[in-house]
Amino acid sequence: MTIPLAIAMGDSAGIGPEITAKAWSARDLHALAPFFAVGDPRAVEKIWDGPVARISDPAEAAEVFADALPIISTGDAGEVVPGTPDVDSARCALQSLEMATGLTKSGAANALVTGPVSKAQLYRIGFTYPGQTEFVAERCGVASDNTVMMLAGPTLRVVPITVHVPLADVAQLISTELIVAKARVTARGLHRNFGIERPRLAFAGLNPHAGESGAIGREEIEILAPALEQLRAEGIDAIGPFAADTMFHARARAGYDAALCLYHDQALIPIKTLHFDDGVNTTLGLPIVRTSPDHGTAFGIAGRDEAHPGAMIAAIRMAAAQAERRAEAAAGVA
Repeated sequence: MTIPLAIAMGDSAGIGPEITAKAWSARDLHALAPFFAVGDPRAVEKIWDGPVARISDPAEAAEVFADALPIISTGDAGEVVPGTPDVDSARCALQSLEMATGLTKSGAANALVTGPVSKAQLYRIGFTYPGQTEFVAERCGVASDNTVMMLAGPTLRVVPITVHVPLADVAQLISTELIVAKARVTARGLHRNFGIERPRLAFAGLNPHAGESGAIGREEIEILAPALEQLRAEGIDAIGPFAADTMFHARARAGYDAALCLYHDQALIPIKTLHFDDGVNTTLGLPIVRTSPDHGTAFGIAGRDEAHPGAMIAAIRMAAAQAERRAEAAAGVA
């Protein structure tokens, strides 16, 4: 891979700089593709004594990657204090995300990996997006409704159909149209980014026991069943709805390629239980490849050399694999 990946390091007061540096240190062990970081180099130098190469062009990354962590600086972000986020660290995170997204969109980077940010701090500086996913989608010219957030680990992939909304609102927000739209994007993404020829999608019910045939809820009958019928008519392998408490043991996981869940915790509890240290957040439906470690800023341990880089390493590996599959598909079409 001659074109490097871009890593937006996230909030400079969080663990993003540390896990980026630790991923570079483990580059040979995990056969990581060349990458460069975007952010404040001082945030890395403050918590890590390894070699850093300040570069100005992504093309320089491959030349120095074997010997030092390449970093494109976003400029002076004020005083860097690990574990103490402020508006300066939030501005650095936003500048890092903006620059890394632009470089990936332009083709200067092969894929985008986004480090953890503090949405509370971003909101203080005027950030109006629900999260990084929606920001990247907007910068890529894609409506957020046409993207899907997938959480993926070695043995499980999950898609929350509704994400950061109150649980009390979920029943009113789900619809047959929303489920069909998210399933279409998921099926295309699994084929395009993961190389799965005919993805198998399993759907969780909203209610306990998937509604018990309407005895304890009718959403499965009135909303999910028509959605699955429409998807099957379109040639998508859609099964369910299933009781969520029986979907995630090993035998059940062997029967599908992705589980589509109706609310945040229904999807994220199983993926974080199984793959807390190597789970990856990837966005399907974008013209670029984007992944992210599936964890937060962990301000409480920032600067203590306690952050585990497993999820960042997994995010880098998944981004490189998806970019490679897209390149191979494009070459095959050509």
